[in-house]
Amino acid sequence: MSAATEGPAKDTSAGAARVDLRVIAEMIEAGSRVLDVGCGDGDLLRLLADTRDVDARGMELSQRRVNLCVAKGLSVIQGDADIDLRDYPDNAFDYVILSQTIQATRQPKEVLKNMLRVGRRAIVSFPNFGHWGIRAQLAFRGRMPVTGNLSNPWWDTPNIHFCTIRDFVELARDMSIEIERAVALDAYGARVRVSAPWWFWNMFGEQGVFLLKRK
Repeated sequence: MSAATEGPAKDTSAGAARVDLRVIAEMIEAGSRVLDVGCGDGDLLRLLADTRDVDARGMELSQRRVNLCVAKGLSVIQGDADIDLRDYPDNAFDYVILSQTIQATRQPKEVLKNMLRVGRRAIVSFPNFGHWGIRAQLAFRGRMPVTGNLSNPWWDTPNIHFCTIRDFVELARDMSIEIERAVALDAYGARVRVSAPWWFWNMFGEQGVFLLKRK
């Protein structure tokens, strides 16, 4: 969830966790040091604590959500991914996570650079603007799409840098970032089983989850 988006609190149990959060948890080694940037209400932090036994910290833009996380016993501070990641030392964490938030950052490329400086690996999940359903809404309705992952109308959204799965893959290549693992999820939360070519994921994946590493 975007760090700037407000919404109702969610059940943080492992069984109720958002699908992409469960995929992210599977990518993380037990006992790791983890920073969740734009951690929202702390759903992922709680899932990781319950299932992966990690040392998990969070950064969240919304003070209300920081307060909710702290009330749950989670270690979360208020911060802006575009600004405050710069203050973290190199290799401070094993994983730095940006879940459904990169499209709400002002400088996505710089945020990625800092994530892979602060952490040995980075995990990024985001809604895929190349999905066929979004293309259909644009083509046949001529309006900015509204979907389960992009639920705000254009005039009331924190999202300022939409991208497709293909865009993200190209950015990783341009930045010499290694894609260690990737998963595409369809509109029902199931994994898109066809792993290549990228255009297939770009058409049928409603969201992407990428595990990244410095080359």
